[in-house]
Amino acid sequence: MKVTRVLVGAAGVALMGVGVSLLMDVRDVTGVLVWLGGAVVLHDALIAPLVLLAGLVLVRGGTRGPVRGALVVAGALTVVALPALLRPGRTANSSVLPLDYPRNWLIALAAVATVTALVLAARGLTRRRRPPS
Repeated sequence: MKVTRVLVGAAGVALMGVGVSLLMDVRDVTGVLVWLGGAVVLHDALIAPLVLLAGLVLVRGGTRGPVRGALVVAGALTVVALPALLRPGRTANSSVLPLDYPRNWLIALAAVATVTALVLAARGLTRRRRPPS
C-alpha cells in the first residue's frame, strides 16, 4: 500500500508541475483564477448540495449510494458540457464545434442512468438470492 501511495503522490506532483508549466504560458492569469474560483464556488455552493439533497429526498435504503454517484457523474458531465451547450448559434467556421453536443450530452446522461439502473438491478438480484438469516 505504501508503494502505491508514493507512486500516486509522485504522479500527482508531476501533474501539478505540468499544470504550473502550462499556466506560465497563459497571458491572462486572472481570467484563469476567476474561472477556477467560479468552478469551486459552483461545485461547493450549488452542485454538491443539490446532489446530496436529491439523494436524500429521492432515494431510501441501500440504493442511495448508486443514485448519488450517478447524480455526481451527471453533474460533472453537465459542467464539462456547459460551454458547448450554451454556445451561440452556428459559427462562421463549421469546424469549431462540429458535433451535436446537446444530443451527445443526453446520450452520456442516458448511459449513466442505464448503468445506475443495472447496478441497482444487480443489487436487487443478489439480495433476493441470499437466504434469510
